[in-house]
Amino acid sequence: MTTHTNKGRAVITGASSGVGAVYANRLANRGYDLILVARNREKLGQVSAAITEGTGRKVDIIQADLTVPSELRALEEKLASDESISMLVNNAGSGATKSLVDSAADELEAVITLNVTVLTRLTRAIAPAFVKRGNGAIINISSITALAPELLNGSYGGSKAYVLAFTQSLHKELSAKGVTVQAVLPGAIRTAFWDNAGLPVKHLPSEIVMDVEPLVDAALAGLDQGELVTIPSLPEPADWRRFEEARAALGPNLSHVKPAARYRVAT
Repeated sequence: MTTHTNKGRAVITGASSGVGAVYANRLANRGYDLILVARNREKLGQVSAAITEGTGRKVDIIQADLTVPSELRALEEKLASDESISMLVNNAGSGATKSLVDSAADELEAVITLNVTVLTRLTRAIAPAFVKRGNGAIINISSITALAPELLNGSYGGSKAYVLAFTQSLHKELSAKGVTVQAVLPGAIRTAFWDNAGLPVKHLPSEIVMDVEPLVDAALAGLDQGELVTIPSLPEPADWRRFEEARAALGPNLSHVKPAARYRVAT
């Protein structure tokens, strides 16, 4: 099926498999041409060929290891200069399930580099162009560990909490300028993430593991509904609203001229 609508081009990182590949398929069917980014050129080619055959959309691929500074900068330059780009999906990420003391320092740094530094730099590269044009969308893939950091390695949960906070701040900064931002917080998803992180998905309780397709479909439904934060597994949106209301209620008391009475030194 050829889709005749043209919504510009969507850049998807980590697009050779899993969540990124399904985003590519779904966005092509919505009328986007694509720029797919990942390290594995062969898998990128397979995803590209299937989408082109199935939708007729134009698909370009960029083989890149975004933890390599020169390759990251090349993509930044593409994002900043290509006026056809109308969406960025920051999906590339790395996981960790081992405890801090059982992890190598370089492994933890790699998680932070990809999940935090790369995502931030790519967003910074595209945001000025979106602001200038008064439109564009940035989707950042976070995780439920942003809200439940005890579940996995703290470096991973901390990196995903950064993605959530970064997206919320972006929304305040960019929404009035026509730029849509969304943070997606998946739970356990049936992808190679778990194998790569050292905990094969087969060891997880089956009732908590979602397939990739419904995850992406739910995330895009949340985008359509204007959600800033989409938690596909959460049955009651009121639970999230109460969480945010409680957080907002702390605001007036987070900064005062004097410490709270319980911290004052007795004289």
